Amino acid sequence: MTSLEQPPDSAPGRDPAGFGGLVAAVVRAIPAGRVLSYGDIAELLERGGPRQVAAVMAAGAPGTAGWPWWRVVRADGSLPERLRPAALAEYRAEGTPLRAAADRPDMRRARWTPDAGELGELDRLHAALSVRRDPMDA
Repeated sequence: MTSLEQPPDSAPGRDPAGFGGLVAAVVRAIPAGRVLSYGDIAELLERGGPRQVAAVMAAGAPGTAGWPWWRVVRADGSLPERLRPAALAEYRAEGTPLRAAADRPDMRRARWTPDAGELGELDRLHAALSVRRDPMDA
């Protein structure tokens, strides 16, 4: 099981909304050989949307140094053209299931689904970063 740990530089004072730290924690938790879409991450966090997740990743938010960026893709499994060669090398090294054309991950086979324990860790991380969920979502 992969651990959802709070990156050391994602303390609430460094990232007041905590969103960047949460995105970084989820990205670091994606196991080798698996991927999530930007929208998948937003759904797990119950905050923001695909564009907000992509903005965090593009900006290099707190806790993002050295993270496995290639494990976060568009909903169809693709990445921007400039990132594809490096990502494909990582996918092959990790054994990520690819589409028949071998040009991107096969989202049906490669998408990571966190188990109950990992979701519980995400909830604890939410609390640690003082992220408040809408009471209507409960």
